[in-house]
Amino acid sequence: MTSPSKSRRGKKKSKLKIWFWTFLVLLIVLPALLVSAAYYYVQYQALPLKSAMVDVQIESGASPKKIANQLNQAGVDVPAVLIYEFFKWSGKNSRLKAGSYEIKQGTTAIGLLNKLVNGEQAMRTVVLLEGWTFQQMQAAIDKAPDLKHDSAGMHPIILMRYLGEGESDRSAEGRFFPDTYHYPKNSSDLLIWKQALKQMDKELANAWAKRRPDIPLKNPYEALILASIVEKETGLASDRPHIAGVFHNRLRIGMRLQTDPSVIYGVANFDGNLRKVDLQTDTPYNTYTRAGLPPTPIAMPGRAALLAATYPMPTEALFFVAKGDGSSHFSATLEEHNRAVNEYIRKNN
Repeated sequence: MTSPSKSRRGKKKSKLKIWFWTFLVLLIVLPALLVSAAYYYVQYQALPLKSAMVDVQIESGASPKKIANQLNQAGVDVPAVLIYEFFKWSGKNSRLKAGSYEIKQGTTAIGLLNKLVNGEQAMRTVVLLEGWTFQQMQAAIDKAPDLKHDSAGMHPIILMRYLGEGESDRSAEGRFFPDTYHYPKNSSDLLIWKQALKQMDKELANAWAKRRPDIPLKNPYEALILASIVEKETGLASDRPHIAGVFHNRLRIGMRLQTDPSVIYGVANFDGNLRKVDLQTDTPYNTYTRAGLPPTPIAMPGRAALLAATYPMPTEALFFVAKGDGSSHFSATLEEHNRAVNEYIRKNN
């Protein structure tokens, strides 16, 4: 028969075993549960924000601790110390990139981390159109959203020097490539100017490298000037090489280009109506009164116009006239041209 004291000792040992195994299970399971909860939070739980969207500008060289503070101050409603510890825990705290970021409702901690590591900055867009003048490009950049307008009011020549073209006083007209440009929010507008200048240099060099060997152009800049005229004269894209061929023929025989867009460029405060007096008034851009190319481009030519200017269509045409549907009629003789002018003027009036 078991004594009462032995029975009590057995019950105590049994309780100790239960507590021991309970503690052991908690020791193993609880951390796993905590890790699972933390993983769920950073992976799926949206960060609390103080507004619908938080804007933050991360400066170059900022430490992870400073970035955490900036995020908290900007409106990520999580203590900066926790943000910083999360960055450390991720092992990616040294890979956070500077830039302008937008953090929207629904962003998770891991989503924020990936955004900063991948440099997924808030981007904006400005579109520069083929055939625009420098002034039109400048106006578009001045109106572009979320951009620091560091070049506002800057003289074109000063701007060109600022962009690294200081050795030359060559006009800024036509030196920038028309395209769609993307830029980080709150960046300087000089970034767009630099991109467009670099792209035009690249496109012009490419077109010049592909030029026909018999063209009467001395250098890439002359090709740029002619391309700007082709751009302004062309209503139908497929006519560009043919129109370029006409101008090459005229340059080759010393015939004046007689191109209205160039005359218009030289008219101060042009009101949209080209008059006879404008055609007769001599300016550096009046290709009715002066032979050869005008002194500078008159607009921004696109890639097709550059290629047309350097590789024109072989043609005997010396004249062309707009047909009213965007296309042009090409003529080899003045007599044929005059008939075409009369035909299409009557048709369009």
